[in-house]
Amino acid sequence: MARDRGSTSGKSGKSVAKAGKAGAKGAQGGRKDHRGERSRRGAAEPALEPGVFPIDAGTAEITPDPFTDGAWLLKLNGAESSQINPETPLELGFEYMRWMAAVVMHRWEPDAGLRILHLGGAGCTLARWAAVWFPNARQTAVELDAGLAALARERFALPRAPQLRIRVAEAGEVLAGAHEGSRDVIIRDVFAGATPKEQFTPGHLIGVEAAQAAARVVGDGIYLVNHGGGPDLTAARQEAATLREAFSTVAALADPQMLKGRRRGNIVFAASNGPLTGGGARRDALVRHLLSDPLPTRLVEPLDNFTAGARYCEEPLQGS
Repeated sequence: MARDRGSTSGKSGKSVAKAGKAGAKGAQGGRKDHRGERSRRGAAEPALEPGVFPIDAGTAEITPDPFTDGAWLLKLNGAESSQINPETPLELGFEYMRWMAAVVMHRWEPDAGLRILHLGGAGCTLARWAAVWFPNARQTAVELDAGLAALARERFALPRAPQLRIRVAEAGEVLAGAHEGSRDVIIRDVFAGATPKEQFTPGHLIGVEAAQAAARVVGDGIYLVNHGGGPDLTAARQEAATLREAFSTVAALADPQMLKGRRRGNIVFAASNGPLTGGGARRDALVRHLLSDPLPTRLVEPLDNFTAGARYCEEPLQGS
């Protein structure tokens, strides 16, 4: 489904970069940032060219991003899936990815050896970001579509193993089979559908068994969920209620208009059985970071009012 990028000007990429650096400075106590250049551990940069490519689930299209100079869009069956900035992986054009990145960078120091599991690979944009911001991280991206995984490896200069492994598998099966406490961060960004209007997250990844599995695997780390939907917030409220069955802390990140049910868009849910941030100062820095985003964003917790009357999803996790 289409994602907001927070700006419609041709300079949106630059504004994203400035917002990210400002937020990072608050999180890291004003230390000089040397992470702006591309990771030297990644593959040699291929020349990206526009084109349409066959994948297992249909077609993938690589096209220049009309809103950000030097960036490219990956579209799956016509739906925007990823933005790739070949020279500047720290610049994240999709708003929900910036919000997820902000949560992680305000919880851990850049030298942390994070173990990150991406449920949903596509263009691996967040994995490229994490490989630069957290150079000691070890990541696995799970992608069901073997053709798409091969295209991403071939075209997008992804970091090599052990920095980033791409596993062709079904996300629910990987989640169900993962060892207890084996990850610090899990990011769920899984959508399926034959057309842009039919994009959905498979139900077995939304149910309480999936939330409980994520809680088991991530321990006191963070489970980040991308929820996309329309003005009707029924599904979003159910997702939040489901996460609260498995996690002691669940927060929502979204712009106020989305939370009021006035438009389509994305809500990021951040769930943990530990702290979302490292304390009061870091939480305040995260709030400032989100408010300075090109699409100013609220951090909402607790979610008692948001989930009032909502029942959790009972669909079982496939592969469990």
